[in-house]
Amino acid sequence: MAVAAKEYELTLDGHSMMITNPYKPLWPDANVTKLDYIRYLLQVSQPLLAYAKDRLLTVIRYPHGIGDKHFYQKNAPDYSPDWISTSLWENTRYVLCNNQATLIWMANQAALEWHVSFHRAQDEIPTELVFDLDPSTEDFSVAIESALLLKELLDELHLPSTPKTSGASGLQIYVPIELRYSFEQTREVGQFLASYLVSKHPNLVTVERLVKNRGSKLYIDYLQHWRGKTLPAPYSTRARAGATVSTPLLWEEVAHIHPTDFTVHNVPQRLQTKGDLFAAVSSPPRRASLDPILSFLQSR
Repeated sequence: MAVAAKEYELTLDGHSMMITNPYKPLWPDANVTKLDYIRYLLQVSQPLLAYAKDRLLTVIRYPHGIGDKHFYQKNAPDYSPDWISTSLWENTRYVLCNNQATLIWMANQAALEWHVSFHRAQDEIPTELVFDLDPSTEDFSVAIESALLLKELLDELHLPSTPKTSGASGLQIYVPIELRYSFEQTREVGQFLASYLVSKHPNLVTVERLVKNRGSKLYIDYLQHWRGKTLPAPYSTRARAGATVSTPLLWEEVAHIHPTDFTVHNVPQRLQTKGDLFAAVSSPPRRASLDPILSFLQSR
């Protein structure tokens, strides 16, 4: 009788590594084992790495799958291979997820969520203006309506934007910007645009930080966009029962989707069919100027 392999050896980017416990269920309800997970990451590695490269990486590790204990990891493990790139930032030695080998080595350590900074490790210049749309209830239609209103506003300001699901309950909107602004400046713009939407739609959206004071309104989080803070990378899995994935969208899809629509099981085929929709952020055809908005704010 054939015995299932207990380990697999992979060679990626010239580095060999063992995949241990390949049949361990990481998302039991979704039927996703470690081997399934690694296969998924290899299929989406190119667009995931296109954005994550050179950014400070925080992972969430679930050694025994999503139903068990987990912990956040910012510091590179002491036992990391010497070929893994790292960067020291504010006394933390972060891993830089710069190639497939690093991605899969970390995945073998049961890193199931990949959260990356809004700036690259070598500087503190934000590469995008980002809005995190966080519903206060399970009614996702509020997130859809808010995202479309934000899109309308960004269009009026001639700011290109790309939406993606968080992989959990919300949506995130990315605006690629010229690489010359500070986080103080992007926060000023983010606060202005979020507050403008609140003034126009006070029963729908809020910038109230305290959950207990939001009621059923959607929280427009512009504060998360800051040096050292993170959001899930595009194509990152999330530790949710369905093995959901933070998935880039076309704007015309937003009105008809739910974050649970996109999982480890179907995102690779979607990527093959639609291409990398996050390329508009990872390698944008143009980066927007925030000068007109900043000039307006300074003149008030």
